[in-house]
Amino acid sequence: MNPSLNEARSRFTASSIRWGFMWALWAAVLWGAWYVPGSAVWFEAPYVDLSYDTNAEFLLAAAVLTTFNAIMVLLFLFVWNAVLGKLGEYVRTIKQMRHISKWFFIGAIFGGPMAIFGSYLAIGYIGGAFAAISALMYPIIGASLARLWYNEKITRRAAVGIFIILAGGVTVYAPGIIAEINGTGDAGWLGYLGGAMAAIGWGVEGAIAGRGLDVADPDVGITVRFTAEVLYWVLLILPGIYFFTDQPVVELVIATFNWAAIGWLLLAGVTFAFCYVSWYKSFPLIGVGRGQAIAALYGLFAVIFLAAFTLKFPDWNFLAGLFLFVGGGFVMFTESDDVLEVVRAVSTEAKADTGNTKSIKS
Repeated sequence: MNPSLNEARSRFTASSIRWGFMWALWAAVLWGAWYVPGSAVWFEAPYVDLSYDTNAEFLLAAAVLTTFNAIMVLLFLFVWNAVLGKLGEYVRTIKQMRHISKWFFIGAIFGGPMAIFGSYLAIGYIGGAFAAISALMYPIIGASLARLWYNEKITRRAAVGIFIILAGGVTVYAPGIIAEINGTGDAGWLGYLGGAMAAIGWGVEGAIAGRGLDVADPDVGITVRFTAEVLYWVLLILPGIYFFTDQPVVELVIATFNWAAIGWLLLAGVTFAFCYVSWYKSFPLIGVGRGQAIAALYGLFAVIFLAAFTLKFPDWNFLAGLFLFVGGGFVMFTESDDVLEVVRAVSTEAKADTGNTKSIKS
C-alpha cells in the first residue's frame, strides 16, 4: 500500500475514534443533566397534587410525562435538522420504511414506551439518582446484542468490563429487592421494575439503532426514531388508556399545560434531544458497545447534577454501584486504536440496504 495513503488512512481512523469518544462523552453529560428536569417535574402541578393511591394512577402520570417528553424532544430535533438543512432528507428517509425507517420504528418501542417510561417510573417511585444509576447496565444488553446480530467485537477487556458492570447491578438492586421480598421495603417494586426496563430498553435500542445507522444519517435517524415514539404515545397508548380504563387521561394532559411543568419538560426535551443526537453519532464511529459504555458515564454526571440541585446524596449502595458501573465502562472503552479500527462485520443485508439507499445517507 502507498505509504502516504496508509498514513492518511491512519489519520482518518484516529480522527473517527476521537470524535466517537467525544460524541459519546457529550451524550453522557447531557443525559445526566436530563435527570434534573425529569425529576423536578414530579414536584410540579398537577403531578405533585395527585394522591397516587393506586398504581394505575402512578402509571398514568408516568405515561403522560413520557408522552410530553417525546414531543419536546421531537420539537428540538426538527429545529436541529432545519438548521442543518436536513428536513428534506428526513422526509426521504421516513418514506423508506422497508430499508431504513423500520429499524428506528422498532428501536422507538424499546427506547420510549420501555426505557424512558421505565425511567419516569423509577424517578417517581424511588428517585432520580436510583433511576440514573439503575439503568447503567444497558451497555451489557447493547454489546451482547450487537455481537449476536452483526458480529461487533467483544474483546477480553470488554468482557471484563461487562463483568464489573454486572457486579454494579447486583450492588444497586440487591438491597432494595431483598427488602421488598422480606416485606421491609417501601412497596417500590414498580420503581425497581422501571429501572430494569430502562436498562433493557436502552440496550436493545442501541443495538437496533446501530443496524439502522448502517444506512441512515444519525441526525435524521434519531428524528425518525422520535417521530415513531410520538406516534406510539399519541395515537396508540394514551388513546388505549382512555378507552379501556377509567383513568383521567384528558384531564391530566390538560392540567400539564402550566408554565412550571411545561418549563421543566422543555428543559428535559432540549437535554435529551441533543443527548440522543450525540449518542447516535457515536455508534458508527466506535461501535454500539463502546458508545454505550462511554455514554454510561451519564450516571456519574446525573448524581453530580442532582446533588448540586437537591443537596441530597444517594445511598451507599447506589454510590458503590455507580463506582463499579463507571469502572466497568472505563475498562470497556480503553481499547487500543487497532482494536477499535474495525468494530463491525457488516451483514450482507446491510450492504444490500446501503446499495438501495445511496441517495438517502449523506
